[in-house]
Amino acid sequence: MKRINPAKVKPEFRDNVGAINPVLGRKYTMTHSDETADLFVTIGKQFAKDKIIPIRDEVLLEFRMKGNELQLVGKVLVDGEGVEGDPKFRNDIFLQKLGISLQAIRYADRRLFERWSQLDDVPIYIWFQSENEKYNKLYDFGTMKKYR
Repeated sequence: MKRINPAKVKPEFRDNVGAINPVLGRKYTMTHSDETADLFVTIGKQFAKDKIIPIRDEVLLEFRMKGNELQLVGKVLVDGEGVEGDPKFRNDIFLQKLGISLQAIRYADRRLFERWSQLDDVPIYIWFQSENEKYNKLYDFGTMKKYR
């Protein structure tokens, strides 16, 4: 897996979210610039809708409880909701680049993961949202330990 350049990761904390708390309900909005290769990670109690652009290439991720298990649950938009472009191409790009996105999120919020090391073992599930059954899938991306 390609490694990120930490200098390109640009974190922004919002909604009174601190470096190490809260965990539950913590939401990540990951976007990027094709021109500068900067990776923008907004961390807050809400997704950063103001960072979402019309091409809809953002990654949304949040800490949630399912039963008694803490999970990182997210989504990417393959097609629908006015998104233009070939769903197969978008699906392939998301599959190819999600490791970079997860590295950027892990790096941007590294103080949280250093303080609560057990969070590196939380499972990551990302829904590839699509109107096409072929691409509308939930993927298991392992744990954040893989993206340190």
